[in-house]
Amino acid sequence: MQKAYIRAVEYYLPASILDNQSLTKHFPEFSSEKILAKTGICERHISAVDEFASDMAVQTARKLLASKVIEIDQVDFLLFCTQTPDYLLPTSACIIQQRLGLPSSIGALDFNLGCSGFIYGLSLAKGLIESGQAHAVLLLTADTYTKLIEPSDKSVRTLFGDGAAATLLVGVKSDTEAIFPVAYGTDGRGAENLCVSGRGMRYSNSDMDPYLRMNGPEIFKFTLDVVPAVIESALHKASIAFDQIELFVFHQANAYMLEHLRKKMNISHDKFWVAMDFCGNTVSSSIPIALKEAQKAGILQHKKRVMLVGFGVGYSWGATVVDLSHWIF
Repeated sequence: MQKAYIRAVEYYLPASILDNQSLTKHFPEFSSEKILAKTGICERHISAVDEFASDMAVQTARKLLASKVIEIDQVDFLLFCTQTPDYLLPTSACIIQQRLGLPSSIGALDFNLGCSGFIYGLSLAKGLIESGQAHAVLLLTADTYTKLIEPSDKSVRTLFGDGAAATLLVGVKSDTEAIFPVAYGTDGRGAENLCVSGRGMRYSNSDMDPYLRMNGPEIFKFTLDVVPAVIESALHKASIAFDQIELFVFHQANAYMLEHLRKKMNISHDKFWVAMDFCGNTVSSSIPIALKEAQKAGILQHKKRVMLVGFGVGYSWGATVVDLSHWIF
């Protein structure tokens, strides 16, 4: 039986950097030390004026393909998660296929999700591979949230950075799960709490607000409510006990929220990985970026049970347990 395994992860960050010292010039009442204490972020990478989600996705995909972990003609499906596509249409995944030189025989699609997007992407790739529709899936995530931020809005400007990640998933003949069943959650009642209301067809010809707005307290409350429950659900689906999880990697929202979740779940520091100080909240790319940083730090060696949890805009959330033993180190 063919099972989906994660084989490799790479990421890309734009060259331009917005650090805390620069932000204090715009928000004098908010010192660089206070920004770091509240967010856990020192700097964020900002996409260039002429740099968009597909550009970043192509950069990180080329980095992964250059490692020769797989040949270009062996990729048979492309998934692209973004909430900031280059165009309303055509599908960005089609543009990325052409730019990468991937075979025209592949399937390619975009899906619009934010902070839970990587979890959903793993599930989509798992379904394609384990149903026999694909053998090698290239999962790309990329967002340019900073292009949606009003410069004077410190609540979001201090948090979000642009970035992209590429994750290769392949089929392996095995009876052992490597991506366990995913637990999902959706609650559209929270849609307005992290929203760009003035773009899209519904309000494209109006004077609606074109910027990203966030209701921080509501997002915080939602997260504390749903994350413990979705972890419990994912563990139940996988038939794995909480104390069998060797590492927890959550969506890298902000350090303040992550620390509250860690304490609420009674997760020890040595099992809780945070890697966002150098890039900020990169939305759908935050989990794969954190995983790659954990790999570089030697944290993932021989990890058989890693819990991944995404949560945020939508509201949308999801969790799964992954076995990373087939990741190429």
